Amino acid sequence: MGTHVIKMPDIGEGIAEVELSQWHVKVGDLVVEDQVLADVMTDKAMVDIPSPVHGKVIALGGQPGEVMAVGSILISIEVEGAGNLKESDKPAPVAAKETPVAPKVEAVVENKPAVAAPRPAAAVCQGPMVAREADERPLASPAVRKHALDLGIQLRLVRGSGPVGRVLHEDLDAYLAQGQSNASAPVAAAYAQRNDEEQIQVIGMRRKIAQRMQDATQRAAHFSYVEEIDVTAIEELRAHLNEKHGASRGKLTLLPFLVRALVVALRDFPQMNARYDDEAQVITRLGAVHVGVATQSDVGLMVPVVRHAEARSLWDSAAEISRLANAARNGKASRDELSGSTITLTSLGALGGIVSTPVLNLPEVAIVGVNKIVERPMVVKGQVVIRKMMNLSSSFDHRVVDGMDAALFIQAIRGLLEQPATLFVE
Repeated sequence: MGTHVIKMPDIGEGIAEVELSQWHVKVGDLVVEDQVLADVMTDKAMVDIPSPVHGKVIALGGQPGEVMAVGSILISIEVEGAGNLKESDKPAPVAAKETPVAPKVEAVVENKPAVAAPRPAAAVCQGPMVAREADERPLASPAVRKHALDLGIQLRLVRGSGPVGRVLHEDLDAYLAQGQSNASAPVAAAYAQRNDEEQIQVIGMRRKIAQRMQDATQRAAHFSYVEEIDVTAIEELRAHLNEKHGASRGKLTLLPFLVRALVVALRDFPQMNARYDDEAQVITRLGAVHVGVATQSDVGLMVPVVRHAEARSLWDSAAEISRLANAARNGKASRDELSGSTITLTSLGALGGIVSTPVLNLPEVAIVGVNKIVERPMVVKGQVVIRKMMNLSSSFDHRVVDGMDAALFIQAIRGLLEQPATLFVE
């Protein structure tokens, strides 16, 4: 038997060190080739570190939250044969400690809601279970993880029947099936006193989000502007286009229309499509419109970028938004896909509320926030009619953007959305 040492890889972009975000294995685990061993965090993206070999984990080189240099020992695996351990690597890496690692906890950043809590009906299931530590992440595909989330199942409680204990869709079905016969938790338990506490270590993506939000609010002079928009006409157009072309071109959400409205409005307000270098005291206005689309993922808020939105059709924008959102939610978005935006669009979807105050995505100077659509009685030409209404809650950097310009910019977007034909008139 030999030892195969895996070192922290060079992820590129001149990065000299990364943060160890999470282990997916522990000392003593058997691993297979291509199995994800750990997640590491760069300035922008979460990166999976897979195993290049089959073997047994014998030592871990760091703890979650630790910043490690590129080239330092990440993990040691016992393998058949000689392994790759060099004399220079002989000083043993830090052994795994018994210090518990805090489980992932979703939080609200930039007014984005956390992932919904498991539904009570599924929470009482007591199906085929396996004992795992709270921080241990079982092997499962992204599709299985989403299925478990939708069902309200804690994946770590499900016994996996796949290779190396991988949890499959059938395992979720078996867990639920057995749980239905045992779903008899005492009602009194719901009213029992609780005195437990939980400390959550802020590491990985959550730490990066916290740093960026704090930096943005400390450096920029935020001000917000809220405008009410009648989206009845644009929603009728969207429904018509989906009915006519949805099967062949894909369904349209409201987001690609909003991206188009941004592109058209920015022609008259180029100062909004800009980055401000406050250290050099330089504002850079850009012709290219690279729209950041704030997306909630399992590891926190991410902002993938729709590049050159000015050159995209509705369906092209829709396809790119969907692709980037899926990549971000599955932790597969690249560093390039998560950087370079010139203006950001953030939508709270069905949970949008009435008003929000989005935080700027520095060094940008504007962010446009979308609230939920509601039907309300409105007075139109002296008649009370039911209209679909939506608020835009947007924030600007007052060091660069004057209040009047911000109001006129949002009013321009309003006019485009309320008269949707103007989105396409050149």
